[in-house]
Amino acid sequence: MTRDGLPEIFPLAAEFPAATREDWLKLVTAALKGAPFEKLVSRSYDDLRIEPLYPRDAEAEPLPGRAPGRPWQVLARVDHPDARTANAEARHEIANGATGLSIAFAGAIGSYGYGIKPSPDALARALDKIDTSALAIEFDYDWQDADPRLLTDLVDHKSLASPVRAFRLGLDPLGTMAITGKSLLSWAALAPSFALSITALKDRKKLRGPFAVADARVIHDAGGSEAQELAYALAVATAYVRALEAVGMSLDDARAAIFFRVAVDADQFLSIAKLRALRLLWGRVEEACGLAPKPVFVSAATAWRMLTQRDPWVNLLRATVAVFAAGLGGADAVTALPFTAARGLPDRFARRLARNTQLILLEEANLAKVADPAAGSGAMGDLTGQLCRAAWALFQEIEAAGGAGAALEAGLIQRKVAAVRAAREAAVATRRDPLTGTSEFPDIGELPVAVLDIPPVPPARRSAKVDFEPLPRIRLAEPYEWLRDASDRVLAATGARPKVFLANLGTPADFTARATFAKNFFEAGGIQATKSDAFADREELVAAFRASGARLACLCSSDRIYEAQATDAAKALAATGTHIYLAGRGGSHEAALRQAGVQDFIYAGCDALALLTTAHRVLEIE
Repeated sequence: MTRDGLPEIFPLAAEFPAATREDWLKLVTAALKGAPFEKLVSRSYDDLRIEPLYPRDAEAEPLPGRAPGRPWQVLARVDHPDARTANAEARHEIANGATGLSIAFAGAIGSYGYGIKPSPDALARALDKIDTSALAIEFDYDWQDADPRLLTDLVDHKSLASPVRAFRLGLDPLGTMAITGKSLLSWAALAPSFALSITALKDRKKLRGPFAVADARVIHDAGGSEAQELAYALAVATAYVRALEAVGMSLDDARAAIFFRVAVDADQFLSIAKLRALRLLWGRVEEACGLAPKPVFVSAATAWRMLTQRDPWVNLLRATVAVFAAGLGGADAVTALPFTAARGLPDRFARRLARNTQLILLEEANLAKVADPAAGSGAMGDLTGQLCRAAWALFQEIEAAGGAGAALEAGLIQRKVAAVRAAREAAVATRRDPLTGTSEFPDIGELPVAVLDIPPVPPARRSAKVDFEPLPRIRLAEPYEWLRDASDRVLAATGARPKVFLANLGTPADFTARATFAKNFFEAGGIQATKSDAFADREELVAAFRASGARLACLCSSDRIYEAQATDAAKALAATGTHIYLAGRGGSHEAALRQAGVQDFIYAGCDALALLTTAHRVLEIE
């Protein structure tokens, strides 16, 4: 007993019997009503099995990574094409809580259309009056356009009096090759000059590195899977270690010259597992090299692929989840893309929200206080292990093909990423992977958000002797955004959007659910749905349709009402020459409905993108 008279052990719900997995399975079986348990099991794009329930892993140990209690570096993105403006923005970010800068050069992997000019003068202006000894500074380089001597020239230009605390140069020739599909030399011929550039930088006492980066965003931006990102990053880092060793650098110094950069997105659990798996996998590579594993520096950036132009405010939620996952996954530095980045160059307001997302999670949620909080979670442990196995198998396949450079030049990596990208695009088209505000719950009358009136930096012309298929940069929302953009052009030209008439049958209880579904469905493609109630007879229905000015019509009601009224309603509308949809599946009545004039059926799981594209064709929208 304690001094308060309470038992020393007073577990919650102590009077209830302990629940077991078998007890839970009995309840699940009853709830499923005969459906298979597999219905509750999901699969990732790597075909990783994700169970609905996991036991606690009582024997788990935290993974080595960011030191316990140490906050990650809050990197503010510096990408304004005008170096002096970029400097003003950088100083503003630092004054308001950023602890580091992510400097994007034009044409780099993460430039996304903007970036400063890769020259010593431009970089010196961008860093003017900034104490580089007190900041973490990370560079996003374009290997072909930015000379690696740029940094050493900067050191001489600014006459830095104190060593830089953290200058991560980010040289990544394989990444540049991957996104451009072009190179002046093959990787085998390029590797020695890359390695000699690193050794020259390492000899400068003011520069501490790391200098090279294995940037997995190349795969993420192209639509690849988590295991593909990890395998690619491992293969690139291994290629860089080999190149450095070949010019005489020790293996220990070679690994210290390299860091990793990964994308994190709104899939919280896979993002956490990816970061944890990366450390385990790189430790295995170190052991294979005869080295005792050391924590490697991992920089995380919120994903470009997940951003939307439409309803961009939802990007704030996506970024919050992504930063949360990066923090819990043990990232050493995090860069959050502003929520308007997909629309243009973000203004100071958008940058403030990106910065404060991190600061709130650090200072108010205290996410950095616990070392590897995912340790002990059965779900995270299992997912991390599955990712490690899948990524290692692919890494071995890339190595067997000659390494990252040879695999890129032969198209091996591109083919594997293309297969996953096609699966993702199909899931987006059918809305199995919903995009809130774009493919689901669109606001067709939304007001545009502000971005700076600065045109994107045009891509540099590439001269090359080695050509292969590049890895594209995509955003998943783009196909829907193209349809919305076409609708906007119609609105600007005519003063009205293209319309679909919702032909509601029966009572509101009958048609409201499917009318709401149809409204969201069509407005995801920029086609405005008209509001209407039920109609007393077919003449009233046709008159309302003609008065609406719509050229499309969609029958909306319950299956019961469809059985009694849909055929007659379709015939009446078909007489006007309109294109007719029905909200729901045709079922056993599909043949009769089609004969009556229904041309398409919209329902959960249909190819929404294909149907909306066809609707634009029917409406003759370019």
